[in-house]
Amino acid sequence: MLLRHINYFLAVAEYRSFTRAATSLYVSQPALSQQIKQLEEQLGCQLFDRSGRSVRLTDAGEMYARYARNALQDLQEGKRAINDVKNLSSGELRIAITPTFTTYLIGPLIKVFHERYPKVTLSVKEMSQEQMEQRLLDDEFDVGIAFENVHSADIESQTLLVETLALVVRKDHPLAQESVVNLQILNQQSMVLLSNEFATREQIERYCRQHQVQPKVLMEANSLSAVIEIVRNTQLATLLPSNITGERDELVAITLTPSLLQRTAVLLQRKGAYQTAAAKAFITLANQHCQPDNSVESDSEQH
Repeated sequence: MLLRHINYFLAVAEYRSFTRAATSLYVSQPALSQQIKQLEEQLGCQLFDRSGRSVRLTDAGEMYARYARNALQDLQEGKRAINDVKNLSSGELRIAITPTFTTYLIGPLIKVFHERYPKVTLSVKEMSQEQMEQRLLDDEFDVGIAFENVHSADIESQTLLVETLALVVRKDHPLAQESVVNLQILNQQSMVLLSNEFATREQIERYCRQHQVQPKVLMEANSLSAVIEIVRNTQLATLLPSNITGERDELVAITLTPSLLQRTAVLLQRKGAYQTAAAKAFITLANQHCQPDNSVESDSEQH
């Protein structure tokens, strides 16, 4: 049995048509039909019901498709393993992140990674954690950076850092001169927050319920940059990681007390997945970056 048989079989299963599958594979329909017939003969069973207007999998075909997809994924991982260059003079790294990490964590991390391994191709995409976990399981990404509440048992996590969310305001806000405020002051604040599709919003709402505070949410935005711009241009406050204000002189982060609004950031990977040299290097770099006394910048100076 050849890899071609599996590819042809899965194409027909996807398109439910020999004609459309043949077009997608750039082969003739008779050639495709012959390959599928050979596969059925080798397996000793019929994989497709061809009696209707569209082709559909038989019960045996459904079962075989499940294993065929897994086998194809394993073969693709094997190909990547063969092509993986240990000295990272080539290769690729696919990273998924939740949006609030983009500004202060991923930016500096990618900068140092690219300086150290300039020939590694990087793909970085923002998405929700639920989406990220599924796409890690589908082998669409090598590593994800999200939060500790992992939903899938087939995803493993590694703690990166514990970050604190603060009350973020512009410099001329009435609270801007305060370094610490009692969290009950949130009851008096008009705010802009990330919309409900973000894990950050869920964490904020849980925190508010636990401490019986009810800020006035006057605006919502579905991007971190939009929230920041609204805070920069209005007297609205927001709740975001305090690190976000590090390179924005016009914004101030105010600590909430007596109970900090904290969450744990983690690295996510599919359990048992092949780990490329690029992924290993990135994970090492991320752990160094997130150590309190060992930043990426100081590490890069030592190399």
